[in-house]
Amino acid sequence: MAIDKTRLSRRGFLGMGVAAGVITLTACGSDSDKASGSSSTAADLVMTVWGGDSDKTAYQQRIDLLVKKYPELKIKLQLIPGDGYAQKVQTMIAGGKGPDIMQVAENVNVYSSKSQILPLDELAAKAGVDLEKRFGAIGKIYSYQDKLYAVPDRSGAMIVYYNKTLFDAKGIKAPTADWTWETTLDAFKELTVPGKQWGYSGGGWWAQWWSFVYQNGGKIIDDAGKPTVATDEVIEALQWTGDLMSKHGVVPTKKQYADMGADVGGDGAFANGKVAVNTTGFWAISGLTKSKIEWDIAPLWRGKEQAVTAFGSGLAISRTAKNPDAAFKAIEFLTAPEAQQKIIATGQDVPANLEVQKSEAFLKPAWMTKPVKMDVFAQSSEFVYRAPFIPAWNEMQKAFDDGLADFWLGKKDARSSLTEIQKRLETIVKPAS
Repeated sequence: MAIDKTRLSRRGFLGMGVAAGVITLTACGSDSDKASGSSSTAADLVMTVWGGDSDKTAYQQRIDLLVKKYPELKIKLQLIPGDGYAQKVQTMIAGGKGPDIMQVAENVNVYSSKSQILPLDELAAKAGVDLEKRFGAIGKIYSYQDKLYAVPDRSGAMIVYYNKTLFDAKGIKAPTADWTWETTLDAFKELTVPGKQWGYSGGGWWAQWWSFVYQNGGKIIDDAGKPTVATDEVIEALQWTGDLMSKHGVVPTKKQYADMGADVGGDGAFANGKVAVNTTGFWAISGLTKSKIEWDIAPLWRGKEQAVTAFGSGLAISRTAKNPDAAFKAIEFLTAPEAQQKIIATGQDVPANLEVQKSEAFLKPAWMTKPVKMDVFAQSSEFVYRAPFIPAWNEMQKAFDDGLADFWLGKKDARSSLTEIQKRLETIVKPAS
């Protein structure tokens, strides 16, 4: 099952190497604005994020709004392109010159386990921020050992992209959250034309097959912090995913993807009309606005229960922050509706704020070229499971990448693969003390 490389580079997650450089932008109030601000709360803050030009634009617009409301705050935005964000930021913190505010994602607890970022519970309580009301199920997704280390900023669930023309041709109704594994497989079989067209783009990305694990009542890491990947629930979910290609033939093989064109992957194959269903994040929309196929989106199907992976990032405060109170004041504003509107206005991502996800600006964005059921994101937010953002996140992912290589090629079954991975994880994943 091929993994779409564009998906990996655009999703806004971490796991990064060497930095290509740092772009610094500054936003601050005029001299008269600063004079009117309270000197007791005045602060010069540095905020680090990763990404490209579109990210730079979106964050800068939000910072401009922040400074307009709080002219006593001066914000310097440092955007780190390339693959070096984590290394760069950790070096800054170790040298005592870390950012005040920093973007984090699934490896948030690589930082928290090293005391490189501050717990935010007291600051959130002091500011009166209701995380559950503001963000729903993901309000405390960046928590570890009962402490909050980041506030959600961008977050959209994995969704189903489907080809309306192919569905209509087979008389299959649009997918819904009530589809089961059986319903889904039947549809994939109907939508597959051997050697020419496939029902599904695949499930070999952790965000996909982990969703099926949690739908099946399994867990990658249990509540005690121990790996549990060799359990029947996890094995069954992984085998179901692998069988889509190796047994049922409803997913292209690696060679079949290669025959479609270099690096086409799941996103490209869907956009080209070669597969009927793709499961990925919000970022695929931008490419599809120019695609010739007729498409729409739907929530992910269910197993024994509903569960889906959420993508995104949060805002944290480093231990070297000069003024944590001012930094949280900035975070509070940046994750409130006014600033979050800019995330969708620029087409950058899904705002984490539920009020904004349900707003007309998000449901019918000005840049959308055709009707799309954007309410799927808010609906899907109710199904998000809490992924195990453990300190050994990167090592855990490598264990899966190495241990499942032969499985995805159809050379090993799920039970033997996961039994070996379980042993490896037990050496690298340490339960919370």
